[in-house]
Amino acid sequence: MKVLHVYSGNLYGGVEAMLVVLARERAAFGALEPEFALCFEGRLARELRAAGTPVHLLGAVRASRPATILRARRALRRALAEIKPDVVICHSAWSYSLFGATARRAGYPVGFWLHDAVRGKHWTERWARLRTPDLVIYNSAYTGTTVGRVFPRARAELVHCPVSAPALHGKRDAVRQQFGVPADVAVIVQIGRLERWKGHALLLHALGFLGDLPGWECWIVGGAQRAAERTYETQLRTLAVSRGVRTRVRFLGERDDVGDVLAGADIFCQPNAQPEPFGVAIIEALYAGVPVVATDMGGPQEILKGQGCGVLVAPRRPHELADALRRLIEDPAGRRGMGAAGPARARELCDPAARLQQLHEVLRPLVREHASR
Repeated sequence: MKVLHVYSGNLYGGVEAMLVVLARERAAFGALEPEFALCFEGRLARELRAAGTPVHLLGAVRASRPATILRARRALRRALAEIKPDVVICHSAWSYSLFGATARRAGYPVGFWLHDAVRGKHWTERWARLRTPDLVIYNSAYTGTTVGRVFPRARAELVHCPVSAPALHGKRDAVRQQFGVPADVAVIVQIGRLERWKGHALLLHALGFLGDLPGWECWIVGGAQRAAERTYETQLRTLAVSRGVRTRVRFLGERDDVGDVLAGADIFCQPNAQPEPFGVAIIEALYAGVPVVATDMGGPQEILKGQGCGVLVAPRRPHELADALRRLIEDPAGRRGMGAAGPARARELCDPAARLQQLHEVLRPLVREHASR
């Protein structure tokens, strides 16, 4: 089954990481043949090519410039004529609103992969709502509760994100030596886009309550990709100073060695200010055997609740977050035991071979129905 994935490609985060997994792990379930159509050249395009999958560039699109949309749609029609996919999947409301109708008019079934909760109010969601996709795939039970706000009559299926297990063997000591971290220091790490709702500020606020506690430091991984994120990063650095933790917090920027970073970490913390749609970085931490502290809502709730591999805290409660971190910092044996439960949970939800097989199963009826028309 040949699948064309359509996406913007100008930024890099959890969605982009998942698309790279679809490319890199395609041999794990050979019945799916992925190709990609992107609007922008960038890290995503480079990593997909490095994985050996075709990337078709449609050209940079600005919604405020109709000519760029028309050019990109023409490029998509040419790509469809060349590829002749069995199905087209648009990732995000932006991609679907701009390109879903083009793929459908060319005679192909079109799926919509929902990676974030939708409210039906953004212009891309209102535009997308004009045409119901043949199938909606959603990445968590939480995002699934919002499908009906945009596509109330669509067939919808849950497929958790495929996530690859990082190669960790023998890396912990080397990573910690690289950063000059003693063996008895607990490293807290947060990995993700520098967006306010991810909760970096809450983490820094909570760390301010741990100033009396020795033996910890924090790594914040993620680079600013837009102007608002650069402003936010400056504010976070200022907050680290005001909370008295500047010397114990490292801003590592964007990195392509997340597995190595996790190999050197002891606690993963992501205290979202609003619900995380799923949590690819959380799954990567679980694969790495790192216990997770996260906010009790959205995807992390689904991943962690009752599993013994993490701690859920109430939203916007810095004291409660600080208490959870303090307990783990002071209890190395406890956090190792909690971390040991992580890999099995990560595989249960996100094993690439299992998720690719599931994706094939949910797409197969769609392809058969289209072929029978």
